[in-house]
Amino acid sequence: MAYANHIRARYIVVIVLFFICFFGSFLLGKYPIDPVTLAKVLLSRVLDIPQDWPNQTETVLFHVRMPRVAMGAIIGGGLACAGAAYQGIFQNAMVSPDLLGASNGAAFGAALGLFLSVGYRGVSVSAFVFGLLAVSIVFLISQKVKFNITLGLILTGIMVGSVFSAGVSYLKLVADPTNALPAITYWLMGSLASIRIEDALFAGPVILAGILPIMLWRWQINVLTMGDDEARTLGVNAKAVRAGIIVCATLITAAAVSVSGLIGWVGLVIPHFARMVVGDDYRVMLPAAVLLGSSFMLIVDNFARMLTTSEVPLGILTAFVGAPFFLYLILKEEGE
Repeated sequence: MAYANHIRARYIVVIVLFFICFFGSFLLGKYPIDPVTLAKVLLSRVLDIPQDWPNQTETVLFHVRMPRVAMGAIIGGGLACAGAAYQGIFQNAMVSPDLLGASNGAAFGAALGLFLSVGYRGVSVSAFVFGLLAVSIVFLISQKVKFNITLGLILTGIMVGSVFSAGVSYLKLVADPTNALPAITYWLMGSLASIRIEDALFAGPVILAGILPIMLWRWQINVLTMGDDEARTLGVNAKAVRAGIIVCATLITAAAVSVSGLIGWVGLVIPHFARMVVGDDYRVMLPAAVLLGSSFMLIVDNFARMLTTSEVPLGILTAFVGAPFFLYLILKEEGE
């Protein structure tokens, strides 16, 4: 009972942190909004409140910050969810959502779209399609591997990811150094600066549709961490569950990368942090990872907006935070 109350108290802290990060993100920026005005503007959409704020406040809030904050929360939670699920089904604490090449495939698709100048929407669609294509290739090739399906997926993912990464390097080599090359380079570093309402409507539902089934499979992931033989003993179809999670995690990763670019470390580090907070049980750890991933992404994005006059790419900031934290985890494990 005491342990359950302890975990419940920690969960409350995680939830409160998420709401502070979410609503606090609306207040920050080059155009600050005070909490009272924020509450009035949001409530005015459902209640009859006399307007005593500038029209510019509504424009900034609903057309600039709303899609950015919402997608930051969804992308952070989605990547953390995908990373935690992968670490469970592959029984490896070192894997992340880009394990099977979804990120590299999406990066190639975006770079190709920018190289061909297909427009903003075309770049997002191209990234999403190539992200799905990369994992589809991995899955088809891995089915030919007879000795170990899980190892076959991992090795094939590394190989296919390397091919798409080489494709990105080639496009950067031949791209116009004045226009296309800077656009490709900046996009690869990841950012939420260009998120629009259309992006939220395009990628948001896909990411949420990927998160939901993984949440429903939480107890099966617990069983898969013990091995396929144990899963069969308990009546869990390991192959079907693993395939379903791969599909969902691929949708999450491809959709996230298609609108935000490459943002690393979230799916690798946040699941470990969630385990430190609430334990290893996926029934409680996975929701905590989603909330912590959302909070982490929002905090990092706020720093990206506020640190300098020009925004710092998110991929740089997440690496600065994620790499030292992961080193701490490694040293902690060695010490134990």
